[in-house]
Amino acid sequence: MQTDLALMTLLHILVFVYWLGGDLGAFYSSRFVTDTSKSVPARLLAAKILGDIDMAPRTCLLLALPTGLALANAKGWIAINGMWIVTAFAVAAIWIFTLFHLHRSTAPQNGLKAVDKGARILFLVGLSGVAAAGLLKWTALPLFLSLKALLLAFCILMGLLIRQMLIPFGAAFGKLVAEGASPDVDETLRASLGRARPFVLTIWVALLLAAWLGLRTPV
Repeated sequence: MQTDLALMTLLHILVFVYWLGGDLGAFYSSRFVTDTSKSVPARLLAAKILGDIDMAPRTCLLLALPTGLALANAKGWIAINGMWIVTAFAVAAIWIFTLFHLHRSTAPQNGLKAVDKGARILFLVGLSGVAAAGLLKWTALPLFLSLKALLLAFCILMGLLIRQMLIPFGAAFGKLVAEGASPDVDETLRASLGRARPFVLTIWVALLLAAWLGLRTPV
């Protein structure tokens, strides 16, 4: 039991570390993508680094729930059948594999992207429902876990909004690759990233709040 508890605690902490750390790295790298004093090849390299680093927080978002469930069960905060935890890890593994496939693929994957987006919306709705049920005392879920579920749902929502803000970025970046830099392309890249950054910052706040909730005395 102690070994399981130590392992689940470590895994859940690593999710927080790599999520926040990866987001910080991607945030910093994004500045070089829009730096017009750099050559186009340097900016393209910065974009590749940004995309690769960003896979860490994308992965951690999907691991937050299964590791959290396993830790809460090991701590005795909740009591669920172990098969639900195994299922959560299996679904996360398949989803993460899909994310890496989308990241590496050079061919259009619009259908798979639509499935991913739909799954995120379902994930958001489901977590929000669990959080609401706990906060309204419809279930025996502890308050701090209800709040953590709500914060994870909030992070998913922010991620969806970031994607929306970055739609013009994708088209402009394609032009940067195909045609090189231009004032219009550079302005679109800057504006798109500028609109996305406040949502990234709110995710950082949510992550810190979730970490604080996990460290304070559970209520």
